[in-house]
Amino acid sequence: MSKRGRLLYSVTVPTSTSLLRGQLEWMRDRGWDVHLVSSDGPELAEVRAAGVTVHVIEMEREPSPLKDLKALAQWVRLLRGLRPEVLNLGTPKASLLGGLAGWLTRVPRRVNVVWGLRFEGFQGLKRRIFWAIERLTMATATHVLPISDSMLRVLRRERLVGGRRLQPLIGSGSSNGVDAEAIAAGADGRRAPMRAQLGIPAEAFVVGYVGRLVHDKGIHTLIDALRSLSGRDIFCLVLGNEEQGGLAAQLESASNVVWAGYVDQPWGHLAAMDVLVLPTRREGFPNVVLEAASAGIPTITTRATGAVDSVIDGVTGRLIDVDDARGLASAIEELMADPQRRASMGEAARERARKEFAPEIIWRGLDQLYLS
Repeated sequence: MSKRGRLLYSVTVPTSTSLLRGQLEWMRDRGWDVHLVSSDGPELAEVRAAGVTVHVIEMEREPSPLKDLKALAQWVRLLRGLRPEVLNLGTPKASLLGGLAGWLTRVPRRVNVVWGLRFEGFQGLKRRIFWAIERLTMATATHVLPISDSMLRVLRRERLVGGRRLQPLIGSGSSNGVDAEAIAAGADGRRAPMRAQLGIPAEAFVVGYVGRLVHDKGIHTLIDALRSLSGRDIFCLVLGNEEQGGLAAQLESASNVVWAGYVDQPWGHLAAMDVLVLPTRREGFPNVVLEAASAGIPTITTRATGAVDSVIDGVTGRLIDVDDARGLASAIEELMADPQRRASMGEAARERARKEFAPEIIWRGLDQLYLS
């Protein structure tokens, strides 16, 4: 047994392990016996290579009663065998199943790190159902940790958790911070060669989007904004995979789209952009905004929970209202017309990422929480 005890992390799908990069190794080096639970996938090879013990439990992102019950039973068996001192649960389904299993098996410290609130993307009965699921999930935790100030306010307003279980923000927030220096080095000098590689004209204005192509990320807002700007010398560089049918075709009809697919550590691709857009409807804290900032790229995002914390409006980028295609188009035009302001925002964003979001700030705060 390690000197600090057994620490078990969990995410629903293995692609989310990128949001923990560096953290698991840091905890291991501090004396924790670090384990990870996730659905299977090639991304787990990197986790294993870092000396972390991996346990595969297949979990579905969407509600699936039979599969969820099977996964819960596997969770309970695993925790009875491992007997960890601490659970760190991120992403909704892993937090629900791991939290329930941790409560049933009496894991002493169950930390629910709130990366996002799914009910914010719904209305009516579906919203109430997902609110109830969030409430149940948080009831299983001994500690609930929001990753943005706006998330903290929502948790209080919605009465999802309160009292001593609700933890204050660590630093300025985010799930894992960002290695701004490494990203800056990876992006440096890559603008021209990356554009040439992607077939984007050197002088074109490039709007970038990084993430899943789903409604919650505001893809329809981006499509409508780009359509209103048709005829302008604008390219849209998309890094991500389509998960909801038809969105890719709609996006292609709205602009000169360049598809790069999913790219892990896309620092060179960020360098090819003039501005990142994230017209999201809900977030926990969007790491991609910090990554773009580290590459010196300003962001246009929304005032949605989590996203609003990632940009200082008019300083490191622009904020627009949720579902405001006209506002997005106007912000794109504004930054397109003023290269000097773009550069100033990008530099301010880089400095903020470097000063406020160093990964060690988050890691030290979590380590203290585990030991408190």
